[in-house]
Amino acid sequence: MHRQLPILAWCAFSAAMLASQAAWAEDSVERLYLSNVRQVTAGYLRAGEGYFSPNGQTIVYQAITAGYPFYQIYMQPLDTPLEEQPAAARLISTGRGRTTCSYFSMDGTRILYASSHLDPQLSETEERERQQQAEDARRGVRRRYDWSFDPHYDLFEADREGRLLRRLTSEPGYDAEGSWSPDGKQIVFCSTRDGDPDLYVMDADGGNVRQLTNAPGYDGGPFFSPDGRFVVFRSDRSKPEMLQIYCIGADGSNETALTHNDDWVHWAPYWHPTQPYLIWTAADHSQPNVRPNYDLYLARYSVQDGKLSIAAPQRVTDHPAADVLPVFSPDGKRLMWTSNRTLDHSSQLFLADFQLPE
Repeated sequence: MHRQLPILAWCAFSAAMLASQAAWAEDSVERLYLSNVRQVTAGYLRAGEGYFSPNGQTIVYQAITAGYPFYQIYMQPLDTPLEEQPAAARLISTGRGRTTCSYFSMDGTRILYASSHLDPQLSETEERERQQQAEDARRGVRRRYDWSFDPHYDLFEADREGRLLRRLTSEPGYDAEGSWSPDGKQIVFCSTRDGDPDLYVMDADGGNVRQLTNAPGYDGGPFFSPDGRFVVFRSDRSKPEMLQIYCIGADGSNETALTHNDDWVHWAPYWHPTQPYLIWTAADHSQPNVRPNYDLYLARYSVQDGKLSIAAPQRVTDHPAADVLPVFSPDGKRLMWTSNRTLDHSSQLFLADFQLPE
């Protein structure tokens, strides 16, 4: 009889969780924007930061498997059944080193990503991370999220088979967080080559590099607007670690802060492909003893005298789990993002049909 108590307790807990989820779903703001919400990656310790191919049928993303301590880049058909993952995914990166920020070329034949696989002390770097993860597991420690500005990160271009086509950056320091312009002729990225993380633009072959931002603190996560006129990005120049959303002309003019509340973190902005909207991730950090929960926010933008501004943001998600890194499909009809609203609370990619506000 005693051996049944944990099972009964678990059943009671599960029933309470389901009841709580049902109550949340009934009153959720998500119903205004999202429908047919479903998980699209499985079988990884963590997966996220996914992007659509130009035809919307394939996704590329980063994920960690049980056999390696760092994220690697994977590609799979969007409709791959969960029970066939991760076996159905194709490894695009080399399989070693830290990797991040993959992105499809405009014709869908190439994939841009950042990797540290050329780190001359890579074996030592891997072993340190394995030991740290083992120690965390032994102590039951969940490390606070801390992004690594690994100085061995460089930008690479690969084909859909994972064959490296070329190395695009070779300057000392961190080069990552890259994405192509709508015409495929330029790449905007983050680099520490001048001493702190700023934005740079280069030709698609890695040539003709020019600096786009130059401010103390971190500028990163840049994306060109659908018309190529602007670059949206995140920055903590106002207050360290308290990221805000900024926009700058692709020619370096009219830099503007779009969010201004230093008690909140705003990051991961992304453009709607056909309508004047931006979506991003945000959380209230004003109460130091309360764990902030990240949700997705949407705002309409307008341009006047060459400057972009936004209307009041609207909340898109309010799930008890974290929702981050949103991206729209090429037709704007679907939204994909990273969330730990999974049964095991691991971060995975989720997809939903998306409806703009009336």
